[in-house]
Amino acid sequence: MFRNIGSTELIIIAVVLLFLFGGKKLPELGRGIGDAIKEFRKAFSGKEENKK
Repeated sequence: MFRNIGSTELIIIAVVLLFLFGGKKLPELGRGIGDAIKEFRKAFSGKEENKK
């Protein structure tokens, strides 16, 4: 899907994200996206924990 993205495009995306969210919010945003991807993969594979 993203096989045609080069280093220039990644730099532009990083600069836009830095401009939109600021330096203090980027780690928090990355952590949130990582957690969301992890939960999505767990739900997709069917490995759901029983929470009580």
